[in-house]
Amino acid sequence: MNRFWLYILLMLCCSLANAQESIVEEFTIHGNKKLKTSFIKLISDLHIDSPLDSTMLEVDIIRLKRLPAVRHAYYQVIRSFDNYEVRYHIEEHITINPQLNIYTTNDDEFAFRIGLYEFNTLGRNIAFGGFYQRDIFDSYGVNLRVPFLFNNKFGIAINAQRLTTQEPVFLEEGTADYKYSNTSFEVLGLYAINFKHRVEAGVNLFNEKYEYLAGATSAGVPQEFNVDKILLKGIYEYDALDYYYQYISGFKSTFNVQHVMANDSRLPDFTIWWNDFQYFTRVGDKGNWANRLRVGLASNADSPFAPFSVDNNLNIRGVGNTIDRGTGVIVINTEYRHTLVDKESFVLQGNAFVDAGSWRNPGGDFDDFGDDQNLRVYPGLGLRFTHKKIFNATFRIDYGYGITPNSTSGFVFGVGQYF
Repeated sequence: MNRFWLYILLMLCCSLANAQESIVEEFTIHGNKKLKTSFIKLISDLHIDSPLDSTMLEVDIIRLKRLPAVRHAYYQVIRSFDNYEVRYHIEEHITINPQLNIYTTNDDEFAFRIGLYEFNTLGRNIAFGGFYQRDIFDSYGVNLRVPFLFNNKFGIAINAQRLTTQEPVFLEEGTADYKYSNTSFEVLGLYAINFKHRVEAGVNLFNEKYEYLAGATSAGVPQEFNVDKILLKGIYEYDALDYYYQYISGFKSTFNVQHVMANDSRLPDFTIWWNDFQYFTRVGDKGNWANRLRVGLASNADSPFAPFSVDNNLNIRGVGNTIDRGTGVIVINTEYRHTLVDKESFVLQGNAFVDAGSWRNPGGDFDDFGDDQNLRVYPGLGLRFTHKKIFNATFRIDYGYGITPNSTSGFVFGVGQYF
């Protein structure tokens, strides 16, 4: 009888031992050169003495693949007796990244933006750099973004810029050209609620200045306008995208809301919001279908200085540089990207796209979205040349051709995918 109970006791002890969680006793990083090992461990959920959890490992790997410095990442679990070692393997990008965007139409419009950014400053995924833009007038800016300040939750962003462009203002009497200047300083706090959800909030102090250049005039529209403003900004992002080299799959939603207050009592407070929905899916081994839907509304003042614009760089390829404005927007961009050449260091893709959108007129109503005069549809073709080892080194050229009335056509060049 004593032997029987001893046997039961031994069986219970073995069962309890087998039921214990497997614990990670060693956590190592391999393959990283510039990206610091201490930083990778700082932002990872896994740490020594963590339970061995495959879901946690998958989350860490996707988080790493979203970093500009990481081209690809994967993990290994190595067992030695009762010990477990987890190894994260990193393939790095070159993160010093020149930027170039060029916009043209068949009306001989020409504008460009050049910039230089380091997306892995100090080996800690800090983005720092600046740009210069020539769009009739000179513009420039400096940007700093530290998404992981103390851990994988908190970050900060600081932006300063001076944008100066020639903007068309659409009056009942005709179109006027204004010189528009915006000088701003912005500070944002960044917080990751969890792996898929994050928020940003902050304040932007800026000065807006309009100066009449040429064209139509109106007694109710000033020819000079100079005002200081405060902008309160909030962003909520849901990100469930997964990356495999040049391919993307999954869904992402980004909601932006801004409230603007001026120091001039004649100007009412102003609110604007928009949401970008993005959906990507793999098509076979070499295809990628990419989609973006933008929906937005703003305070519906009957003003020629409406916030949403129709522009080559923002939404409709081939349409021209700021050809119209509105207080509401619905735009869809859909394109199929197909890999034509895939080598160790570079990729060549072809793409076919359709950009389409409509706007609400300033002071108008929702019926404006169905107005033929506001609807623009631009199909087109393009090429993408991507250097695999340099972050965001996708050089693109697209040609959009308008099929709606009074349309233009034109090329759009740039660095990085259009969306």
